[in-house]
Amino acid sequence: MCGITGIWAFKESEQAQMEHLEEATERIAHRGPDYHATWRDQNVGLGHRRLSILDTSDHGHQPMQIMDGRYVMVFNGEIFNFLELRQELIAKGIHFHSHTDTEVIMHLYAREGKSCLNRLNGFFALAIYDTHEQSLFVARDRMGIKPLLYWQDESKLLFASEMQSLLAFAIDKQVDQQALHYYLQLNYTPAPLTMVKGIKKLMPGECIEIRNGVAEISTYYELLRSKVCQDLSYEEAKKELAERLEASVKKRMIADVPLGTFLSGGIDSSVITSIAARHTAQLSTFSIGFSDNPFFDETSYAELVAKKCGTNHTTFKLSNEEMLSYMADFVEHIDEPFADSSALPVYILSKKTREHVTVSLSGDGADEIFSGYNKHAAWFKMDQDRYFGKLTAAIRPIADRMPQSRSGKWSNLMRQVIRFDKAKKIAPQERYWFLAALADQGYAQRMMKAPQQQDDYYTQWMSPLADYQNINDMLMGDTKFVLPNDMLKKVDLMSMASSLEVRVPFLDHELVEWVHSLPVEYKINSKMRKRILQDTYRDILPAELYQRPKKGFEMPLLDWLKTALLEELDQTVFNRDKIEAGGQFNWDAVEKLRTKLFSTNPEDSHAQVWALYIFQKWYEKYF
Repeated sequence: MCGITGIWAFKESEQAQMEHLEEATERIAHRGPDYHATWRDQNVGLGHRRLSILDTSDHGHQPMQIMDGRYVMVFNGEIFNFLELRQELIAKGIHFHSHTDTEVIMHLYAREGKSCLNRLNGFFALAIYDTHEQSLFVARDRMGIKPLLYWQDESKLLFASEMQSLLAFAIDKQVDQQALHYYLQLNYTPAPLTMVKGIKKLMPGECIEIRNGVAEISTYYELLRSKVCQDLSYEEAKKELAERLEASVKKRMIADVPLGTFLSGGIDSSVITSIAARHTAQLSTFSIGFSDNPFFDETSYAELVAKKCGTNHTTFKLSNEEMLSYMADFVEHIDEPFADSSALPVYILSKKTREHVTVSLSGDGADEIFSGYNKHAAWFKMDQDRYFGKLTAAIRPIADRMPQSRSGKWSNLMRQVIRFDKAKKIAPQERYWFLAALADQGYAQRMMKAPQQQDDYYTQWMSPLADYQNINDMLMGDTKFVLPNDMLKKVDLMSMASSLEVRVPFLDHELVEWVHSLPVEYKINSKMRKRILQDTYRDILPAELYQRPKKGFEMPLLDWLKTALLEELDQTVFNRDKIEAGGQFNWDAVEKLRTKLFSTNPEDSHAQVWALYIFQKWYEKYF
């Protein structure tokens, strides 16, 4: 795992931008502390920060060159079938100078061009320059596990693993108001948008080719709605799932450095841990908990799994004061406004895990492909259970008068009743957006100085539900939209801030395609989410895991904002002079949000305030 950056100057006048390449590389030093270097030609420059995972010797350093310097490459990621590909190339007469997956990709590209991407099983962001043809090839992995951002205008193309690297170059910085409009609703900015106008995210499965001075973006992979596999019985599907997931985990345990797993105590991370424990003598596992907030603490379940699997388990139990002591460093690593509040515990978990291992497996992706969220259960009931809909309609008048927030059992239940009753009345695309968002479009328009409307990007994002058939389409939406923009963004940003590589076995693209082909009833019914995943490993995992309610990886945000973080909020979000000087938000709307936060019915105001806080800190740093 590493960090990459680079520049292509279409015009000779832009070659002066090369002077910023070292700084652009240095700004992502946390992604690769083991080695760094840059490489330049007349109109192209490549920068690399290395986190040594495979072949930790000097032979693995990048930018890497082969064939007497014809091809030069920078690479961020891991290819898990590189050993098979390497043997294939050796049989064809290729001689290797390292034992890295990087060199394998380069030789594949030299022989097959961009079609070599179809041969790779793993995650990546890469750039390859051909000095003979004077062409540049840039690509991002199929599922969007690794990020790649770019800036293109008439005179240059810049690319990097993180926005702060791009901002080291001399570009015109403006807040993208359309991106801000979506951020205020979702608490993240969905690709291809970013918060800086002109900077875009390369979409999962996309690549950029520059030939003859012309840049073209194309799609080499797209996850499509597949024909449902009706011939596979449920028992046969369970057996195949176990085989596929076992193979995925085993492949992702290849490393020349210490490896462990995140273990939250949920089904997903517990499944990954139970499989990994079978393939190593002493697996290290890591959990984080809240000593001051039992409602959010789930470490007891993780410890049950660790005991059953015989792992070397470490629990990081933190008080509120200890958690908050990480806040300044955490905010410093947010290179684009990103307000999923669970990012803070992920950051702390990654930082502490890195003290023990360099690579960690995680259970990310299972909820999106197998149907693990409360919204999936709600959607299923909207489709299948009219009685439940009548029940929520009857409770709705009571719920409207009760406190609603995510911070307590009953207040969260009232919040869910109201959201369900609203969602069941709208069409699939609008319903999906409603369930994905923390605030509606009206809120974003009231908050912004320059209100925006939903545009063509919204239509593109909602396309998996345009011809809605069943809940598989919702899961397709999650896999394409929520997963790369929220969950995977969070894990990459927070883990790489601590120079920790995180691997996600559930997102092997072949496994994902297969799961999407399974019938809906294999994934969810009226009693169970992630049905096939839970049933496949029921005899392996502790029974207590099947008797617990699902919780997100959340933190006691509402309490913090009203107490320990209030002084900080008063200096940033609730500071009229700063808000009006920034020119992004309406002060009257911000003031009303503050009143809502301190009311007896805060609803999701804490998440909205948190989004404004993260934006303001980012804006102060970069603007």
